Amino acid sequence: MSGSKLMAMLSSVLILGFYSSVAVSSKYNFQDPQTPIAQQTYDQHIMALWICLVIFIGVFGVMGYSILKHRKSVGYKAANFHHSTIVEFIWTAIPVLILVAMSWPATKTVIEMKDTSESDITIKATGYQWMWGYDYIQGEGEGISFYSQLLTSQDQIRNQSPKGENYLLEVNNRVVVPAGKKIRILMTANDVIHAWWVPAFGVKQDAIPGYIRDAWFTVEKPGVYRGQCAELCGKEHGFMPIVVEVMEPEKYTQWVAENHKSASASAVKTAFVENEAAKN
Repeated sequence: MSGSKLMAMLSSVLILGFYSSVAVSSKYNFQDPQTPIAQQTYDQHIMALWICLVIFIGVFGVMGYSILKHRKSVGYKAANFHHSTIVEFIWTAIPVLILVAMSWPATKTVIEMKDTSESDITIKATGYQWMWGYDYIQGEGEGISFYSQLLTSQDQIRNQSPKGENYLLEVNNRVVVPAGKKIRILMTANDVIHAWWVPAFGVKQDAIPGYIRDAWFTVEKPGVYRGQCAELCGKEHGFMPIVVEVMEPEKYTQWVAENHKSASASAVKTAFVENEAAKN
């Protein structure tokens, strides 16, 4: 291999590595991480890719060199040799060390991922065919409950009208949480197995009927983040999005007050209707 070709190959490898480490928002890469867990997951993903790239170049580089330099057409003859204990030890020890290097940060992330203690707000997410039900059961917003259903029109789904920007990823009621707070999500299901998945948060957890599972996230940047059910829960599986809106704490407090006021008015109206029905 000529020097110019070698330099071109190395340049391509470096560009690819640089691109993979900075182009987080690319459609071919992970979503931009918004939580500590998502950032750690992304960093370990990139580390694993670099390790794979080094192994690929090393193995195929040696193979290519051997094929070119030790071929029969240039006068080399096949050598006869027996196994080497030292070589066998080396090619066993190196993969073990690589696995340990990869598993150490991964284990720390998994342990941190499962630590849902000391949360500021706890929300129960219940999967239904095919929507989500949310109940705020602890912290600011306690008592708020609603269903979250797909907002995409049937005309768009049937290709009878232009598709919107967030096709199949918009809902009538968003999950609203404050920025900078630890949010614990309790997940269960009413019928079949669903999965609560928001890629930007690094959260993906199955919701299983009869069981309560949990996860957590803390988002510092206000915004709207989207996900989907990640289990094949039936024919409408693709129509079960998740939308989380992260607000500034002050705006979140206002949102909670408005929802409590609306719920109180609805309760008064229901009680009045029931009372009138009882009179009749």
